[in-house]
Amino acid sequence: MSFVLSTPVFAQDTAGLVANVYVGAPYSPYANRAFPDDVYFGETHVHTALSADAGGGGTTLLPRDAYRFARGEQVTSNTGQPARLARPYDFYMITDHSDAMGAISIIIKGTPNILADEQGKQFHEAFAKGGSEAQKAAVDLVGLFAQGKVSDALNYQPGNPSYARTWTDIVNAAEEFNDPGKFTTFIAFEWTSLVSGNNLHRNVIFRDNADRAGKIVPYTTTPPTGSPNPRDLWRWMQSYEDATGGEVTAIPHNGNLSNGMMFALKDDFADGADYDAEYVEMRNKFERLYEVTQLKGDGEAHPMLSPTDEFADYESWDWGNLDLSEAKTPEMLKTEYPREALANGFKLEETLGANPFKFGFAGGSDAHTALSTPDQDNFFGKFTAYEPNEHRSNHLSKENKDLGLSYNSWRYITAGLMAVWATGNTRTEIYDSMERREVYGTTGTRMRVRFFGGWDFTPSDVDGRNLAKIGYTKGVPMGGDLLNPPDGATAPNFLVYALRDPMGANIDRVQIIKGWLDTDGEPQEQVYDVAWSDESVLGDDGKLPSVGSTVDLSVPSWSNTIGASELGAVWTDPDFDPSINAFYYARVIEIPTPRWTAYDAVFYDLDLPDNVPMTTTERAYTSPIWYAPKG
Repeated sequence: MSFVLSTPVFAQDTAGLVANVYVGAPYSPYANRAFPDDVYFGETHVHTALSADAGGGGTTLLPRDAYRFARGEQVTSNTGQPARLARPYDFYMITDHSDAMGAISIIIKGTPNILADEQGKQFHEAFAKGGSEAQKAAVDLVGLFAQGKVSDALNYQPGNPSYARTWTDIVNAAEEFNDPGKFTTFIAFEWTSLVSGNNLHRNVIFRDNADRAGKIVPYTTTPPTGSPNPRDLWRWMQSYEDATGGEVTAIPHNGNLSNGMMFALKDDFADGADYDAEYVEMRNKFERLYEVTQLKGDGEAHPMLSPTDEFADYESWDWGNLDLSEAKTPEMLKTEYPREALANGFKLEETLGANPFKFGFAGGSDAHTALSTPDQDNFFGKFTAYEPNEHRSNHLSKENKDLGLSYNSWRYITAGLMAVWATGNTRTEIYDSMERREVYGTTGTRMRVRFFGGWDFTPSDVDGRNLAKIGYTKGVPMGGDLLNPPDGATAPNFLVYALRDPMGANIDRVQIIKGWLDTDGEPQEQVYDVAWSDESVLGDDGKLPSVGSTVDLSVPSWSNTIGASELGAVWTDPDFDPSINAFYYARVIEIPTPRWTAYDAVFYDLDLPDNVPMTTTERAYTSPIWYAPKG
């Protein structure tokens, strides 16, 4: 174990692809760098009143309101409360649903064509009542959409003049607020595929400005102009790139609500047939990242799949699909979680030549209030009904009485973040880092994490200020590949470093997670503790006990008298087999801090049920580094 005792040199950006770390060799170590030198924190998943389930639930804030909030301005929330971020975002993406985009305003208004439709009239009347009736109507609308039962009158599609006007306004708002170098916005939307309630959603993000992205309208999931099949989405993305010369990517999310479909090993849209080369190649090209944590649960791992990982059961949502129309079974879990998928990708690559599950990790919110709030003491909820109020922490959010399924609002967690190591804060630089997978996801903390893989790192490499230069010179960063080990190399080693969020908690430990396939083709994993604070001592069983807790729920608050402000190590895989494909990623765990429910309990003087968690352990997940055998 090693510790970093000095301030780090911040970030680079080239995923091991730059031949020379410096252009020339000036005296100043900060001049002529050929790699990025900062990390940027942003949000890739936000809904405004233009999304039917948001606007129907009472959200009134629009894209321009969301951008003002994201760049640090105080706004008035949908429930009339003043709201402001502790720290502005560096970049922001509004991803309103492509299906029925903008239709909710017409439903609420009650135009003649809506009132002439049976569903339209019912929803108009429900939304007009406001409050809990409107919230229930929004849930019912999502349920009908999930089951393909929304009437055509409500499901606006491309070709509808109002649809085109709404998209144009979304594009224009992104252009107006894009301020390169200070605050970057992206043109984006959410493609909301629901197969009998099973979540296959993707956020579709353009590298381009309006001169390209403004020439099209979003792809939807409704035939005949759209499709719920991800393969058709990727074909649409390819046609966009071919027609405009632009670039576009997709970030899936909430595999934990897909009931096994997100990382299925057979094609569910072709009666369970084997995948073909087109499928794996297109998914590999267009889905470079996966949203590993967000308001509807943390999705890195599951305790049933990772029984020896004591941190696997973190904010798990594992009882059913998105609309609770089908209960979860243990078998479904195997193709819902990214750790398992990363290993299964090797199996598909071996037979089809490309790895469809070779993705990095991002975080997001999926907030439907236009307000993405990652801090526990500033949580403005998933929907307008869960903006701060004394009833929100134990409200029945959704249930299926026939199946005995339900969940309460305390299950929602605060927004995740995507951290990007980039050369600058512009669309092209942020996007290119995403494509290289040189990003990591956090549960809301802004800790800085570096992760490099190579063959000749030494323990002293973690001790200096030039950690980034060493990392890029000797190896590849998160998102990269370790190929063709040099002669004489016995095992890869990894340089990892974490610096606490300056406004957050100290760090408990740094871990490296390794995954591979055994000889029977079954996913295997191992979690290694590689750096920890002075208070902890590795046990005889090889396990590292918790550092403890300083949380005072009466305030609520905590003290950074335990844990470490920074941790780092050079770690060599002790179980390396050069003949087996493997992936490695770092996970950084903070000491316990109060959860948003604890802040609610104090602010509103609540006595919450014992099953409501009051503390959390925020964390970060780096994108993996992949090893492939020589040749």
